[in-house]
Amino acid sequence: MDNIVLYQVSDRIATITINRPEKRNALNPQLISELTEAFIVASEDDLVKVIILKANGDAFSAGADLEYLQQLQNNSFEENVADSNNLKKLFTTIYYLPKVVVAQVEGHAIAGGCGLANVCDIIFATPESSFGYTEVKIGFVPAIVSCFLMRKVSETVAKEILLTGKIFNAEQALAYKLINFVTNSSEIHQKVKEFALSLCNESSGNSLSITKQLITQTTNPFLEKSLETAVQINARVRESDDFKKGIASFLNKEKINW
Repeated sequence: MDNIVLYQVSDRIATITINRPEKRNALNPQLISELTEAFIVASEDDLVKVIILKANGDAFSAGADLEYLQQLQNNSFEENVADSNNLKKLFTTIYYLPKVVVAQVEGHAIAGGCGLANVCDIIFATPESSFGYTEVKIGFVPAIVSCFLMRKVSETVAKEILLTGKIFNAEQALAYKLINFVTNSSEIHQKVKEFALSLCNESSGNSLSITKQLITQTTNPFLEKSLETAVQINARVRESDDFKKGIASFLNKEKINW
């Protein structure tokens, strides 16, 4: 089986690459688990000072895998709680990681894929990249991802993004303050590498770690409580008729009239 997460270290930079291009790097339990493990390895590696998260193919991550979505309809409430906790663990691992994580977004970053990008500390994207939390369109809710979105944007912007489920481009994401930089696709690899190297060469690793900890602990002191609530909401919504109706229509590529 091909490795769906690639891990490489060079110049004190760990590059973690999502490698499911044939599935548009969609999230499933295996990918979530392997990404979590890769970030833990990078966190504990003394040779690593900065981490880059990127993806192979034409999408950063198109959200949840279709087979995974289908399986969710058969899960018990307890299984859905456990599954939601796995996603929570991935996001909190990145968010609280004592090393800076830079996301290199090329192509779609949708739903859980958008959430994955936005738990990173610094986000680069290409003009062709697109973002969005489309969960409401398929009878789902952006529960866990919303906890991290709310630390970045105003309530007004969060409501616009989450309630409409619209997809928007990188320039709009920049205006929303969802990302940091928009860089041409021909330059993004070099620009991200240069940024990571500048952190390695010009900043104290201990200071970077403590500063990140300071930011995460002071900007959202109630994050853990919010995430506990989000996990329960996630599991509960998966039992709803709207979720089952929405997922069935999505899988069958049928237009749904709500």
